[in-house]
This record gives sequence, C-alpha cells and structure tokens, in this order.
Amino acid sequence: MVVELKVTELKKEHTGQIMTYINYIDENVKTIEENGTVGIVICKQDNEYVIKYCSDDRIIAREYELV
Repeated sequence: MVVELKVTELKKEHTGQIMTYINYIDENVKTIEENGTVGIVICKQDNEYVIKYCSDDRIIAREYELV
C-alpha cells in the first residue's frame, strides 16, 4: 500500500505521481504471491472529476479536514 498526504486539492498530476510509486513497489518490492499495490491519496479537498475518471481502480482518494 502506498499512502500519500497532500495539503492541496487532488490534481491530475497527483494520480500520475502515485502511479509511479505503485509501479515501483509492484516491480521491485512485492513478491509474486502478493496482491497488486493499492494507492491512497489523502487530499484537502475532493476533486470528483479526477477520482471518477482515474484510469486505475487501485487509486483511492479521500478528503480530510484539519481540526
């Protein structure tokens, strides 16, 4: 699992960046017996367009609020 915390709203570039991390883990760290790596992006604001049209279902995005 790759987790990334962003202090801004989710942008298209963030999904590309986490895909790079996911691919690295899949190719260099995980074993053949393990499931594919899942990426989680935690961002300040939700961006429905990027989440809805993200090309990889392994990326999950969630919104957070500072208290």
